[in-house]
Amino acid sequence: MLESMEAVRRLMDLRHRGRAEDLPAVLAATAPLLDAESAIVLLADYGQMALHPLRTSQDNTAAITVADTAAGRAFTTSRRQWHAGALWLPLLHGAERLGVLELRVKEHPPASALHDLEIIAALVAELIASRRFYGDAVEHTRRRLPMQLAAEIIWNQLPPLTYAIDGTTVAAVLEPCYDVGGDAFDYAANGDTLHVALFDTVGHGIQASALATLTLNTYRNARRSGLSLVDTCRSIDKWVRAQHPGYFVTALLAELDMVTGRYRRISAGHPAEIHLRAGRRLPSLPTPDTLPLGLEHLANRPPRVAETQLEPGDTLILYTDGITEARDTAGTQFGPDRLSEFILDALLQGNAPAETMRRLIHTIVSYENGELRDDATAALLQWQSLPDRRNQT
Repeated sequence: MLESMEAVRRLMDLRHRGRAEDLPAVLAATAPLLDAESAIVLLADYGQMALHPLRTSQDNTAAITVADTAAGRAFTTSRRQWHAGALWLPLLHGAERLGVLELRVKEHPPASALHDLEIIAALVAELIASRRFYGDAVEHTRRRLPMQLAAEIIWNQLPPLTYAIDGTTVAAVLEPCYDVGGDAFDYAANGDTLHVALFDTVGHGIQASALATLTLNTYRNARRSGLSLVDTCRSIDKWVRAQHPGYFVTALLAELDMVTGRYRRISAGHPAEIHLRAGRRLPSLPTPDTLPLGLEHLANRPPRVAETQLEPGDTLILYTDGITEARDTAGTQFGPDRLSEFILDALLQGNAPAETMRRLIHTIVSYENGELRDDATAALLQWQSLPDRRNQT
């Protein structure tokens, strides 16, 4: 019989003391309360290729590949899986997929126990997310290669790869994950507005990551100060020109009204987003609306805002040129048409946005035979209408 509340109490003790690396020992001691022989946290690596046991000095559990395993299916589908005496529960922090909780049990838990076990898994995910900043165990677990300093700087600036609110979802990917330097993305949901931005800085390495860091934080400062898209564009341009003269950043700066589906954006020298609806690709918004950030002073007109009306179920793909300009061994570019076809096929198969983007970035890496020539970043924005709360009391 499950002793769920006692298990919760023991885990909750970590909220006010302890580190992420203390979690495996607490789970091991808690497992009998869950009618389990063992309880193990498995985290996805940066490349989302395998699930690895949360690192401890006594760790000897082997990693599990995401492809073709029950544990991997729990991760990719965000649904529990059962196989050969093991129950795998997805570890979700909001919509962000962290990994899975593996429970070794003698028999499949009854329906009455599964709900409690899913609550335990949700609590474990919250503990990982909140405790990860008090030590390096989570980072040690997720890293399969040494991370270059430029990539360290960028990853520490970014929000979670996936966010969802009432049917509106943002899912992003970046590669090469251990050496990315010039690409970045950001988003924020404020009231009924979802802000989304994608940046591609000129150059590579530390110089590019420093420029990306300035760009991201200037964008956030402008957004939090209530500036319009046009004034946000001008603010970033001013600071890029002041701090990195001669350099520039291409960008898409967008706002989505999550109630009405009204989408507004500025393209600063950046490729247009791909707009998908009901299994087909729609014409793109015009681009660019202004010069790259850092060069706007050379333009003879202010930035313009392009607008379109989304319909429920519409999908937008924002991407940097590292996605579409990826080349195979024959020199053929991946291109926007192939990108559109890939996303349409993934959506037709019923893949969730985060899984679609995971598969996309692996396809891009494989297309370039494992060696990307440029940073490759993409964000998928999928919209479903929200109830209009603005006139509710």
